[in-house]
Amino acid sequence: MYRLKALRRIVLISILVVLIFPFLVLVVWSFSQGWASNALLPSEFGLRGWRYLFSTQSAMLSSLRVSILISLVVTVLGLIICIPAGKALGSYSFTGKKVVEILVLAPIIIPTVAVGMGIQIVFIRYGLADTLLGVILVHLPIVLPYGIRIFASIYKALGTKWEEQAKTLKANGWQRFWFTTLPFLFPGMISAGVLMFNVSFSQYFLTYLIGGGKIITLPILLFPFVNSGDRVVASGLSLVFILTSLILMFAIEKIITDPEQKTNFYYL
Repeated sequence: MYRLKALRRIVLISILVVLIFPFLVLVVWSFSQGWASNALLPSEFGLRGWRYLFSTQSAMLSSLRVSILISLVVTVLGLIICIPAGKALGSYSFTGKKVVEILVLAPIIIPTVAVGMGIQIVFIRYGLADTLLGVILVHLPIVLPYGIRIFASIYKALGTKWEEQAKTLKANGWQRFWFTTLPFLFPGMISAGVLMFNVSFSQYFLTYLIGGGKIITLPILLFPFVNSGDRVVASGLSLVFILTSLILMFAIEKIITDPEQKTNFYYL
């Protein structure tokens, strides 16, 4: 028993080290002035990277706002689409269901370059290229497969017994969904919402292709510093990227799982 506990502790510590060590490296890099390849620690520390990020010449804050706006809109639209689509795949049987399930996964199976080039041609024709709306629309097909699969699994496990019982109590379709089904979907909404937000938040190629360099998000701002070798600024931007995702993830989970929030939500 003691050996088993010791082994579990070793495994847990190893996992924590693997997860935390890259984050610590980014923190050290963001405060370094120079770090030789043969040195264990930087030879000098400073705030050059952070001063630049929060200076007037940096587009960090504006790109962060744009990234959060796009990702939140994409997440909300994705949840609205994924819940009924997941119900259709999880609760009903129909001809061609297997084909639809494969097509749902197509955006993450087909190479992004091929998808993006085809979408760009269509968006140019309809005036959606180089616009915020175009970037939001191009992010949707990328995030939908994750949400649809999550909700399809939930509806498959949930079945229809709860809605049928509510139907016997004379509840209409909206009431059956709002008061009976929706509480069971909260865990899935957290998982799907966080996953879709992070996928949208980290999109670079499609944002650059459809945004045309006019819609500047955090990944668009980050990659030039990575390619130029400025690891100090790139590390600072990476930390902002990570912390923003974590903060919004915890905020979404808190809002959805807070009992008081749930009570207020039901009586809107």
